[in-house]
Amino acid sequence: MLFYEIKVNYQRQTGEDNPGNVKETYLVEGINCADVENRLMEDIKPFIFGECEVPSCKKAQFFDIFPCEGGEYWYKGRVEMITIDNDKETRRAVSVLVQASNVEDAIQALKNFLGTYDCEIISVAKSPIMDVIRAVN
Repeated sequence: MLFYEIKVNYQRQTGEDNPGNVKETYLVEGINCADVENRLMEDIKPFIFGECEVPSCKKAQFFDIFPCEGGEYWYKGRVEMITIDNDKETRRAVSVLVQASNVEDAIQALKNFLGTYDCEIISVAKSPIMDVIRAVN
């Protein structure tokens, strides 16, 4: 299955008694956009008040996704994978997603997860992704 980055706009209870408009991004595993939209709607249904709109859904290209227990945010990292074949070095940039509480923790988690690969971390930045929803097998 593939991962899709899906954006959703809806009214959500934001405190007191007033619902507020929110715009959130999720990464959802599924077969196609219709599948991931249905999966996401089931997941956030309890929080929706009124209208709900999905302005975009697109395939996400991540080399790997690293969830970490207790991580509050998702960080997108750019990593350069290094391979050597017949004395020729090849570098390929890939995106990874890691869950952490701050940038320093995200970098350390990436170092731990990617320790067996010959690679270089190029950048790490906070992602707008609220949550990753995997398909249940």
